[in-house]
Amino acid sequence: MHSHAEPRGTRSLLIALGVTGSIFLVELIGGAIAGSLALVSDAMHMLSDSTGLVVALVATLMASKAANAKATYGYKRIEVFAAMLNAVTVAGVSIWIVVEAFNRLSNGAVNNASTTLLIGTIGLVANIISALVLHRDREHSMNIQGAYLHVLVDLFGSIAVIIASILMLSFGWFWADTVASLIIAALILPRAMQLLWNALNVLLERVPANVDTNEIRQSLESLECVTAVHDLHVWSLDGAEILATCHLVVETPVTTDCDLLDRAQAALKHHGVGHSTIQIEVSGHGAHEEVCHHS
Repeated sequence: MHSHAEPRGTRSLLIALGVTGSIFLVELIGGAIAGSLALVSDAMHMLSDSTGLVVALVATLMASKAANAKATYGYKRIEVFAAMLNAVTVAGVSIWIVVEAFNRLSNGAVNNASTTLLIGTIGLVANIISALVLHRDREHSMNIQGAYLHVLVDLFGSIAVIIASILMLSFGWFWADTVASLIIAALILPRAMQLLWNALNVLLERVPANVDTNEIRQSLESLECVTAVHDLHVWSLDGAEILATCHLVVETPVTTDCDLLDRAQAALKHHGVGHSTIQIEVSGHGAHEEVCHHS
């Protein structure tokens, strides 16, 4: 069990933040000295990642707070807001990179390829370290998963910077630096949009992608004594834990409610539902309540 003092992933986020923040400063200064858009682009992405890691770290700590009378579900959804903020920031950075890259192509800028190669190599090593640290916890939090994906993109960005530097040193192709920055943007934007979409799905309380509500309904309807299932709702608070509510209709009052509840909860747990609220009602009760019909 993980203590509230140090929620899962906190140490990994702190290590990644230290590494990413340091490389941001190195790449920003080196990019300015070398005149490399690819390095400055990667530095700006490092800055967005550092900001995202700070937000993720704060959100992780806040999400570990226990539920109370005013927040009966706790604060886990803060992590989703943090992931969405991170995605929007990274998407904005990628658009800036594209605009700046086309300006560079038209101006024919020249840079110091040796400095670019050195700092790109340092960035690659740092990104490998961060990726390895975050990899172990990425399945347990949308925040950490987003941080891991962004570090992975940074890793490929560093590779693009190194390849561009080698081309500049070997053939004098200074446009390769600008093309590398466009490649970095192309790597960043899809990841950012995917994370943004996943966060929006959670905030909109849509059914998680790995859950089939038709299969859940069939499992519940196959239970002994159950004649129908309605008001089935499945959602997630944080993109990881799945919750569900439903009404089970029976022909006559069930005297062994606990047994039916146990079987129903077991069926839901089989489909990955970690927390459920189930209402048992007789067949005539539906006329006395508003039922949410699905299209």
